[in-house]
Amino acid sequence: MKKQIPNIITLCNQLSGIIALIFAYKGNFSNALLFLMIGAAFDFCDGATARLLKVSSNIGKELDSLADMVTFGLVPGMVIYKVLSVLCETNSALFYKYIPYLGFIITLASAYRLAKFNIDERQTSSFIGLATPANAIFWVGLSVCYNNLLLQFPIWAILTLVIVFSFLLICELPMFSLKFHNFQWKENSIRYIFIIGTIILGILFQINALPVMILWYILLSIVDFLISLKQKHN
Repeated sequence: MKKQIPNIITLCNQLSGIIALIFAYKGNFSNALLFLMIGAAFDFCDGATARLLKVSSNIGKELDSLADMVTFGLVPGMVIYKVLSVLCETNSALFYKYIPYLGFIITLASAYRLAKFNIDERQTSSFIGLATPANAIFWVGLSVCYNNLLLQFPIWAILTLVIVFSFLLICELPMFSLKFHNFQWKENSIRYIFIIGTIILGILFQINALPVMILWYILLSIVDFLISLKQKHN
């Protein structure tokens, strides 16, 4: 029974994602964000629990990806689809009827990213490309924060963001994780800077800070990568 505890937590992640997906389909982005964050909490706990109980398994790894595909792949795709549907409904041109489906490009990129993560042995302590939870939090957060800011974007801007974030999901850009092997500043400076910045953003903007936090994370990852490249060439 002990070895099934992490799998049960993973399934709680998937259930949270299913509920978030239903709310997103109904256009209730606030509740979609709530259950997305609950799913993210379960996603964080399942791996930690498996390591703590020493019951990591291949089925747990596969189940985790399936759950993440729902919570962090389908949900942001559905949010973008619903937003684009609202923005396109006032245009009678036939072409605009099909634009909302382009939102699911982010879902396809998430699926590819998750499959890539499963076979990529380089991603044990950091990430290659944007992690799907971060991507999902950005999109669903953007649909809720600042009075549904995403609904105020022009269609071309949303589609551009879809392409950019789809690329970030599957690209070879190294991105740091929040796993600490020790608490020394030298080895974890980028993590401490991110955490400090996140706390400041949270205090200043509260829930509205969510998409900004993800942009902050991406920016720091790019800076960290450029510094690493420079150090290698020196």
